[in-house]
Amino acid sequence: MQRSARGGGDGGGERVIRLVPRYTPGAGFDLLGLLVRSRPGSLTPVDLVNEYLKLGLRFDRLVAGYVDAYIGDPALRQEVENEPTPDPAHLAIQAAVLSREIPNAGLTPEREAYIKAHIDALAVGGRRLAGDEMTLVDEVRAYFQVEIAPVPTEVYEQAHREISDLLGGAGSLADRLAAVRESEVCPPERVEAAVQTMAAALRERVAAAVGLPGNEHIDFEIERDVPWSGFNYYEGDFRSRVAVNADQNQRMSTLAVLVAHECYPGHHTEHCRKEDLLLQQGGQAEQSIFLVNTPQCLMAEGLGDLALAAVVGPGWGRWAAEVLADAGPSFDPDLVEALEIASRPLNTVRQNASIMLHDQKVDVDEVLAYLQRWGMVDEARARQMVRFQSDPLWRAYTSTYVEGERLIRPWLESRPEGLTAMQRFQRLLDEPLTPAMITSELSAAV
Repeated sequence: MQRSARGGGDGGGERVIRLVPRYTPGAGFDLLGLLVRSRPGSLTPVDLVNEYLKLGLRFDRLVAGYVDAYIGDPALRQEVENEPTPDPAHLAIQAAVLSREIPNAGLTPEREAYIKAHIDALAVGGRRLAGDEMTLVDEVRAYFQVEIAPVPTEVYEQAHREISDLLGGAGSLADRLAAVRESEVCPPERVEAAVQTMAAALRERVAAAVGLPGNEHIDFEIERDVPWSGFNYYEGDFRSRVAVNADQNQRMSTLAVLVAHECYPGHHTEHCRKEDLLLQQGGQAEQSIFLVNTPQCLMAEGLGDLALAAVVGPGWGRWAAEVLADAGPSFDPDLVEALEIASRPLNTVRQNASIMLHDQKVDVDEVLAYLQRWGMVDEARARQMVRFQSDPLWRAYTSTYVEGERLIRPWLESRPEGLTAMQRFQRLLDEPLTPAMITSELSAAV
């Protein structure tokens, strides 16, 4: 477990703030306790960060998985576990009160902006869990600091034409694309070895470029009958468990994308670098928790989607083919790389479908048909996507996979002259950036 943050003095005077509501057995939370305000300056950085961490841990008591990772003080987790089950409306109030205290806590401007963005997202999350209605567009803005809007189907028509030209041949575009993809599916029994091979190759490049802690390690697990392709479970002390789904037709060409996203230089590398630089060396205890439906999710998913582009870049298809030459079926490296570029606009199809489903109230069958036509997925995959998008907790999360890449790619590509993609990418690994910060830097560069 990692040490807590250290901050400045308490500003003098007796502290009377009660950010956690009082509880009387049998009577529930006392919301009046939330309204007892401290004298400005009486809340230290350590106090404020600890209240943020406990607030986040309370959300996990309501919805298992709201805390994606926690590597902080175990005493804080135990304190929250010993509390009564929280009420989401009360959590929303706690977050609103805590947010108002941030300017008085003596944090640096960068930490203040980061923590406020996440506490404000939790305030909205509490309201949503309490049953407040909200459009998907507004919810995504509140959680992730980005604006979303439907993409015209003309964009998808153009992408389909480009993909068709690359594939050649005749017949249904979806069938032709499926045939190419099926030809390079890795047999389930060979997935683990292929993943290990790719991870070793990517780790070597990342360690040389940015460095990794000496005791950094990943344990790989092969899963079956799960809805995702890969998943990173960060356990702290520079260790992760990365689970890979062997049933989901893992393709040889996309194993590089998957491993880069989950491992090197994606989620695992980001956690390791931030634990080392920001948490252990910098004392920024807010980095000890990772919460869903907050800005850090959009940053992490965007970072993961661009991980291969940063560490290998153009020519990644040939590089991956060489690394995996003896691991499974071969693939055309130039074709898969060209297809990846041509297919990028189709990534927004699923977000369009979410907007149709929630904000435009389009019939589910029509949404399913839309996903199959423009996203070129089969019915089973389309139904799985709609199921995820229909969940009240997870419906907004789809946008992290869409808008993260759309926000960070132009930022990565607009790097200063003389800076490599990996050098620019390293800021994502090492700094507590938010979508609002990236947007500001992009605006300043215009």
